Amino acid sequence: MNQPYAQFPPATRTSTMAIISLIAGILGFVQILPGIGPVAAVIAGHIAKSEIKKSRGMVTGNGMATTGLILGYVMIALGLCLTCIFVLAFAGLITLPFAFPGITPSSNY
Repeated sequence: MNQPYAQFPPATRTSTMAIISLIAGILGFVQILPGIGPVAAVIAGHIAKSEIKKSRGMVTGNGMATTGLILGYVMIALGLCLTCIFVLAFAGLITLPFAFPGITPSSNY
Protein backbone atom coordinates (compact mmCIF):
# COMPACT_ATOMS: atom_id res chain seq x y z
CA MET A 1 0.00 0.00 0.00
CA ASN A 2 2.82 2.39 0.63
CA GLN A 3 4.11 2.78 -2.86
CA PRO A 4 6.72 5.45 -3.48
CA TYR A 5 6.00 8.22 -5.89
CA ALA A 6 7.06 7.65 -9.47
CA GLN A 7 10.49 9.05 -10.21
CA PHE A 8 10.59 11.08 -13.38
CA PRO A 9 13.88 11.64 -15.13
CA PRO A 10 15.13 15.19 -14.83
CA ALA A 11 14.18 17.43 -17.72
CA THR A 12 16.89 18.18 -20.24
CA ARG A 13 17.29 21.49 -22.00
CA THR A 14 18.97 22.58 -25.20
CA SER A 15 22.08 24.70 -24.87
CA THR A 16 21.45 28.32 -25.78
CA MET A 17 25.04 28.66 -26.95
CA ALA A 18 24.54 25.72 -29.33
CA ILE A 19 21.54 27.48 -30.86
CA ILE A 20 23.51 30.72 -31.16
CA SER A 21 26.40 28.83 -32.78
CA LEU A 22 24.12 27.23 -35.35
CA ILE A 23 22.32 30.49 -36.19
CA ALA A 24 25.57 32.47 -36.46
CA GLY A 25 27.09 29.74 -38.66
CA ILE A 26 24.11 29.78 -41.01
CA LEU A 27 24.03 33.60 -41.16
CA GLY A 28 27.74 33.63 -41.95
CA PHE A 29 27.33 30.93 -44.58
CA VAL A 30 24.59 32.78 -46.45
CA GLN A 31 26.59 36.03 -46.17
CA ILE A 32 24.14 37.93 -44.00
CA LEU A 33 26.85 38.31 -41.33
CA PRO A 34 29.97 37.59 -43.39
CA GLY A 35 32.63 38.79 -40.95
CA ILE A 36 31.28 38.33 -37.46
CA GLY A 37 29.01 35.31 -38.07
CA PRO A 38 31.69 32.64 -38.49
CA VAL A 39 33.75 33.95 -35.57
CA ALA A 40 30.68 34.04 -33.32
CA ALA A 41 29.74 30.51 -34.47
CA VAL A 42 33.16 29.14 -33.53
CA ILE A 43 33.26 30.86 -30.13
CA ALA A 44 29.69 29.93 -29.21
CA GLY A 45 30.19 26.39 -30.51
CA HIS A 46 33.19 25.77 -28.28
CA ILE A 47 31.40 27.24 -25.26
CA ALA A 48 28.35 25.05 -26.01
CA LYS A 49 30.47 21.90 -26.37
CA SER A 50 32.08 22.60 -23.00
CA GLU A 51 28.70 23.29 -21.38
CA ILE A 52 27.21 20.08 -22.79
CA LYS A 53 30.18 18.01 -21.70
CA LYS A 54 30.09 19.37 -18.14
CA SER A 55 26.33 18.85 -17.78
CA ARG A 56 26.56 15.03 -17.96
CA GLY A 57 23.46 14.61 -20.09
CA MET A 58 21.34 17.41 -18.66
CA VAL A 59 22.04 19.78 -21.57
CA THR A 60 21.57 18.75 -25.20
CA GLY A 61 22.48 20.38 -28.51
CA ASN A 62 25.77 18.72 -29.38
CA GLY A 63 24.77 18.36 -33.04
CA MET A 64 23.82 22.01 -33.34
CA ALA A 65 27.11 23.08 -31.75
CA THR A 66 29.07 20.81 -34.10
CA THR A 67 27.22 22.13 -37.15
CA GLY A 68 27.86 25.72 -36.07
CA LEU A 69 31.55 24.94 -35.56
CA ILE A 70 31.87 23.33 -38.99
CA LEU A 71 30.11 26.20 -40.75
CA GLY A 72 32.18 28.74 -38.85
CA TYR A 73 35.54 27.10 -39.55
CA VAL A 74 34.70 26.52 -43.24
CA MET A 75 33.71 30.16 -43.74
CA ILE A 76 36.81 31.42 -41.90
CA ALA A 77 39.05 29.22 -44.07
CA LEU A 78 37.25 30.30 -47.25
CA GLY A 79 37.52 33.95 -46.25
CA LEU A 80 41.25 33.63 -45.58
CA CYS A 81 41.84 31.91 -48.93
CA LEU A 82 39.91 34.56 -50.85
CA THR A 83 41.70 37.34 -48.97
CA CYS A 84 45.09 35.84 -49.88
CA ILE A 85 44.10 35.55 -53.55
CA PHE A 86 42.91 39.16 -53.72
CA VAL A 87 45.98 40.49 -51.89
CA LEU A 88 48.28 38.61 -54.27
CA ALA A 89 46.27 39.83 -57.27
CA PHE A 90 46.34 43.41 -56.03
CA ALA A 91 50.10 43.19 -55.50
CA GLY A 92 50.45 41.92 -59.07
CA LEU A 93 52.00 38.62 -58.07
CA ILE A 94 49.22 36.62 -59.73
CA THR A 95 46.83 37.53 -62.52
CA LEU A 96 43.13 36.93 -62.49
CA PRO A 97 42.03 36.39 -66.09
CA PHE A 98 38.37 36.56 -65.10
CA ALA A 99 38.77 39.94 -63.37
CA PHE A 100 39.20 42.07 -66.51
CA PRO A 101 37.69 40.41 -69.58
CA GLY A 102 39.36 41.45 -72.79
CA ILE A 103 42.56 42.68 -71.13
CA THR A 104 45.43 40.27 -71.29
CA PRO A 105 49.08 40.91 -70.46
CA SER A 106 49.96 41.00 -74.17
CA SER A 107 47.21 43.50 -75.08
CA ASN A 108 48.58 46.27 -72.85
CA TYR A 109 50.80 47.65 -75.66
